Amino acid sequence: MSKINRLFELSGAKIKSIEGTWRPDEGAPVFTVQGRYHARGWTEWTQGFQFGSALLHFDATGEREFLELGRSRTMQRMASHLTHMGVHDHGFNNVSTYGNLWRLGMEERIEASELELSYYELALKVSGAVQARRWTSLPDGGFIHSFNGPHSLFVDTMRSLRALALAFLLGQSLGEEQDAEVNLLVRLVQHAHATARYNVYYGNGRDRFDVRGRTAHESMFNVASGTYRGPSSQQGYSAFTTWTRGLAWAVLGFAEQLEFLDVVPPAAFEPCGGHASVQAMMLEAARATADYYIEIAATDGVPYWDAGAPGLGALLDWRERPANPFNDHEPVDSSAAVIAAQGLLRLAHFLSRRGEDASRYEQAGLCILDTLFDETGPYLSTDPNHQGLLLHSVYHWPNGWDYVPPGAATPRGESSQWGDYHAREAALYVKRLAEHAPYLTFFAAEQMEPDEGDQL
Repeated sequence: MSKINRLFELSGAKIKSIEGTWRPDEGAPVFTVQGRYHARGWTEWTQGFQFGSALLHFDATGEREFLELGRSRTMQRMASHLTHMGVHDHGFNNVSTYGNLWRLGMEERIEASELELSYYELALKVSGAVQARRWTSLPDGGFIHSFNGPHSLFVDTMRSLRALALAFLLGQSLGEEQDAEVNLLVRLVQHAHATARYNVYYGNGRDRFDVRGRTAHESMFNVASGTYRGPSSQQGYSAFTTWTRGLAWAVLGFAEQLEFLDVVPPAAFEPCGGHASVQAMMLEAARATADYYIEIAATDGVPYWDAGAPGLGALLDWRERPANPFNDHEPVDSSAAVIAAQGLLRLAHFLSRRGEDASRYEQAGLCILDTLFDETGPYLSTDPNHQGLLLHSVYHWPNGWDYVPPGAATPRGESSQWGDYHAREAALYVKRLAEHAPYLTFFAAEQMEPDEGDQL
């Protein structure tokens, strides 16, 4: 627990520093350049991580100034994200803010009136329905399409399913023409099925590069006929290699949804083919992606930005030693590591509750966090002049958006909002397990109390 405590000792000053220099008119902070957070106009998908980080910090430490910061900024700045029809990021922006506030209220971690909780619930209902409206139909279901357009299915969006899940739990549906009612749980399951079928590979000969557990960042469809056309990638090296942050989103997204399935009444899955079939589909995808992540990460659990990046050929035996964030061939991505770590730990917890041996996943997740949160290592940012918390994160290497210091050939030493947020979230997750506190879920599941056997 000493490493977790140290992370949160550093966390508060980072949040205050960003708050002191951030200019709202310039957009949301995205990633650092020489230690200072900058905006990057694309979509404002990181705003929720900014304010959500303050809420996670409060949850871990009880320091109320961070609760007030996260709550006030959510009230002031996040309303436009609730009705943003143009993005697939509602689970990032809105569950990280309104969702965390609602969860804290439901867990009685904060004093929230019935009116305040109703406000958060209304926000989450709107967000989930709006996200579900961004829909492309397929002959066997459909998917929430990315900001690239109705032809595009991003693997990232597995984690935006949290928005649909919360809205469904709160009793919301989506109204269409002639008062047609769309079931948000059905849309959630259909999107997960499309992601598992098209963005995740299982080693069954689908194409010449079909390796079990690898993921495609993007799947492309002919929207006129609904037919699948092929893989693509926006932020990875190629359509036929694995962008590791996309892989990490899949590991965490499927593991988290497996936990959610168990708090939904089984009868609700009848339109989806039944609880057992939905669970089997998600579990197969979660296991495959988790296994592949373990295979392609370095020995300390940290991956390079793409498992097929061309410069890896110059890093002899790179899988057999710890990742090197200071090499001049290919950058590592600590944000992929910390996202995957939480997914591995959640999958381990899910399997353990079923009586299965999940030690491989648990040890892999703990190994990653042990690496990232080590104060003497290269990843935890202890410099008070650096606004980031987790160093050596990568944003969009193909587009050249990452800062490369003079004399180097690859980016290093910088942070991202999603990396810092997920570092805090993973740390809070482990902290609760270690303290035998209520199990951390986005849906505040009271029935998921920690088992006596939990050793984290």
